[in-house]
Amino acid sequence: MRHRSGIPVPVPQPAVPAEALAPTINDPADAEREAGVARLFELHYTPMLRLAVLLGADDPENVVAEAYYQIYRRWRRLRDTAAAEAYLRSTVCNLTRMRIRHLQMARKHAVRSPDEMVASAESTALLRDDQRVLIDTLRQLPARQREALVLRHWLGLKESEIAAAMGISAGSVKTHTARGIGALTQAMEARK
Repeated sequence: MRHRSGIPVPVPQPAVPAEALAPTINDPADAEREAGVARLFELHYTPMLRLAVLLGADDPENVVAEAYYQIYRRWRRLRDTAAAEAYLRSTVCNLTRMRIRHLQMARKHAVRSPDEMVASAESTALLRDDQRVLIDTLRQLPARQREALVLRHWLGLKESEIAAAMGISAGSVKTHTARGIGALTQAMEARK
């Protein structure tokens, strides 16, 4: 359509209803998966985000989003949908571990200025001295010890649940937990 001056005038298009943009779910298994993952998200997103932060993820939102994506893709292969939380927790641990390894390799080959290694004044002022020592010591622990301590003392998981999340035996969980507690205790006693 053209205006009298010869300039083309756009023809208004009818609005597309919102329900037309939403995907249609015809398969009952897909509907069950959608509902299951949505329910899992509502109940466990914040705890999984905290877990990723405590395990040392630099981008916890992306780690947790990837974990939900993976469980969404594998939903039909879950033997027991009640175990989805444990699977999600294990996935967050694994993805965080992989992310930390990747960052360690990237940082190993990167050149840093001394200014980049100093914590911000705001974050330093917010933590008391003993909290800073505890968090610094926790960060310096080997990854497995840190994971075992966070899963045990923050989430309150049993040894068998920690073993499943970390992909190790219950005996290894005991070893990592004991060594981590020993290192934290030694650091805190050195402060006295």
